[in-house]
Amino acid sequence: MTSRAFDLARIGAGLSFAEALPEVGSALDAGTAVVISAPPGTGKTTHVPPLLAERARGRVIVTQPRRVAARAAARRLAELDDSPLGDRVGFTVRGERRVSPQTRVEFVTAGVLLRRMLDDPGLDGIDAVIIDEVHERALETDLLLGLLGEVRELRDDLVLAAMSATLDAERIASVIGIDGAPAPVVEHSVPAHPLIERWAPSPAPRLDERGVTRGFLDHVAATAASAARELVIDDPGADALVFAPGAREVAEIARRIAAAAPTFDVRELHGQLPAAAQDAVIRGRDAGDAPRIIVTTSLAESSLTVPGVRLVVDSCLARQPQRDATRGMTGLVTTAASRSSCVQRAGRATRQGPGTVVRCIDERGYAAAPARPAPEIDTADLADAALLLACWGAPGGSGLRLIDPLPADSLRDAISVLHGLGAIDDVGRATDEGRTLARIPTDPRLARALRDGAAIVGARAAAEVVALVGGDIRIRDSDIAAAVSSLRSGRTPEAQRWSREVDRLLRLIPSTRAARDDADCAGLVVALAFPERIATRVERSAGGATFLLASGTRAGISGPLADAEWLAVADVARASGRIAAGSGAVIRAAAVITERQVERAAGHLITDRVEAELADGRITARRERRIGAIVRSSMPVRASATEAQGAVRRAVRARGLGVFTWSDSADELRRRLGLLHRELGAPWPDVTDDALLSRLDEWLEPELTALADGASAHRIDLTAPLRRLLPWPAAAELDSLVPERLEVPSGSRIRIAYPPLDEPEAAPVVAVKLQECFGWAETPRLAGGRVPVLFHLLSPAGRPLAVTGDLASFWSGPYAQVRAEMRGRYPKHPWPEDPWAAAPTRHTTRRAERR
Repeated sequence: MTSRAFDLARIGAGLSFAEALPEVGSALDAGTAVVISAPPGTGKTTHVPPLLAERARGRVIVTQPRRVAARAAARRLAELDDSPLGDRVGFTVRGERRVSPQTRVEFVTAGVLLRRMLDDPGLDGIDAVIIDEVHERALETDLLLGLLGEVRELRDDLVLAAMSATLDAERIASVIGIDGAPAPVVEHSVPAHPLIERWAPSPAPRLDERGVTRGFLDHVAATAASAARELVIDDPGADALVFAPGAREVAEIARRIAAAAPTFDVRELHGQLPAAAQDAVIRGRDAGDAPRIIVTTSLAESSLTVPGVRLVVDSCLARQPQRDATRGMTGLVTTAASRSSCVQRAGRATRQGPGTVVRCIDERGYAAAPARPAPEIDTADLADAALLLACWGAPGGSGLRLIDPLPADSLRDAISVLHGLGAIDDVGRATDEGRTLARIPTDPRLARALRDGAAIVGARAAAEVVALVGGDIRIRDSDIAAAVSSLRSGRTPEAQRWSREVDRLLRLIPSTRAARDDADCAGLVVALAFPERIATRVERSAGGATFLLASGTRAGISGPLADAEWLAVADVARASGRIAAGSGAVIRAAAVITERQVERAAGHLITDRVEAELADGRITARRERRIGAIVRSSMPVRASATEAQGAVRRAVRARGLGVFTWSDSADELRRRLGLLHRELGAPWPDVTDDALLSRLDEWLEPELTALADGASAHRIDLTAPLRRLLPWPAAAELDSLVPERLEVPSGSRIRIAYPPLDEPEAAPVVAVKLQECFGWAETPRLAGGRVPVLFHLLSPAGRPLAVTGDLASFWSGPYAQVRAEMRGRYPKHPWPEDPWAAAPTRHTTRRAERR
């Protein structure tokens, strides 16, 4: 490495964050972690890396959430350092690397560093890692914090800095601190330039079931063109920045603006552009150049500084992952941008002076938007994250200190996907197959389709489909095969982006035979990635068709693909309207597939077995051939004993214990056991539905055999089966710990009503006439003295008078009021002034005297 030091004074000239460098240095003198919060444009991204490099002997890694930001930050710091890019300052992003042995500061995306850590978990030669833009809560950034926490437990010399424009500093500090102490926080603020807010709501709806409407795209483009014309009259050197939700909308809006305002230089800025085109936008314009209108996605929201911007036009829309918990699917959806994101976007207009923001929404709609975006970990598909964690040795994030844990439902779906791919074993550890897929930087399902599809249909054909499915490209009529054919011959920027991605994917897999120009190839590749989304048509209508997916979801589609018998579906989303046709979902991307290809791609989903159905309490059997939830054939059969018993077990597990009629005695025993398990734990059994269904053969095997032989479920009493779960010798204590009845002072034995399993806070209840409890001071307790009985004290007519869990307090207080109200109504029954001295009785006064 070169010995020349970074000139921090030169790098910080004119940037306010230079004032905060001494405080950052002091924090790192006291420890190895720091949290830095400073507004965009103050210079933290160019100041902190060289500061840490001067304190380190090895390399400093700086992560950015996006490739364009990593490249831009590296180029800017190299310029300030007056060194060639790739020498002392370099970058590594997907598909591009500019570093050398002399590189002291390397900018990377979070995904690059995650996969690098799989091969080099100790980060040899790295002295510091800076995680920038933490506030965006990108999934890969969250995972990095967890993995780096484990590395720092082994390397107490590794410095970690978390930086952001706006973040929950205390929360982040507690995550990256060590030995239970939070990391120090350095906050830097500067006065904001004035911002003028304007509102320009659209007369057309913003969204429909297909996404952003053409009418709204027209409105955003017209608004941007008009506002930009006003801007350059007052400030000819100023540029405008227009925010759209995705690359498709960026292209549509840019095309419309270019047609409406030909005197402007209209540029696009998003992650799918060539690096040179992105860099040209970020560098700004020279004096005398035409004013620019830059149409961008959220990547310019906070991690990039686009020079010269004085006007922001905001669609107030964002594209983000959204999980459909009902269908167990996650996909990108266009939705209202959060207010905090809109504030970040507006701030782009005031980086270098006063600015204006025009929001294409009214104030009421803006106020109704969510306050801040949900962390990506809460909404994203977790298949890739779960695979990376399994490869790291922390399945499901176990043992990692994460800002938020991985959501259980999403993680369960991800683990199911990885099992289906053979990427993890039964205990969640990565297999050799999983490690191979993890090194292909894309979703593991697409990685599998790329690798396996290349061997079947050729590398290029597989890469073409994967590039389309994994990209942000509008697929006309939802037809993937037609879209691939169109892109092959296209010369549009979209086709060029797709072609570059195809070339990148081809470099990730071994070369195979030439691609087949086969219309069916697309469906097979999609099915290899998403076998659970293979679908068959179940209903045809004038507006389209409804398909049943192997996962069990129904979804609608219109256009030419509605005539297909089989589809391989790449994208399905929750929706309503004509296309969804009452299914609640719409297919947004699919390809035709043949039954032969279905068997090749989804053989593991194909079953041929006897299935049982409980109808009117009795089992009927059918032999069914299925592809997941899709029934290909079904016929009634008389099942063999083995088949019938297996079918009965599957039917009971599927429909639950509600198939049986629970007798009063069985229900009461279950409640008693439930209380013991809750209060005492083992060896008393868990008798919840899930627990009982998981142990069917332990307690219900004879009854299941009887069902398979034709017995009625309605005639089976579950009392005896439940008693099979009683632990020995502890079972002898059942009646003393949770007795069926409680003897009260009058001598009556009153049945105890135990609480249902789903009411764990409720107490056992004894409903008894008040007179039967005279003189009873100590409230009985069950389950070895852990659970007090709740008394419902009744009138002679059996109506409730009082509820108490403390008999002594009742006799000393509320009883007097009850006596005053009841003695006239029930004069034949005793209401003594002193209940302590009265004899308990279940009879009237006269009858009690005769006794």
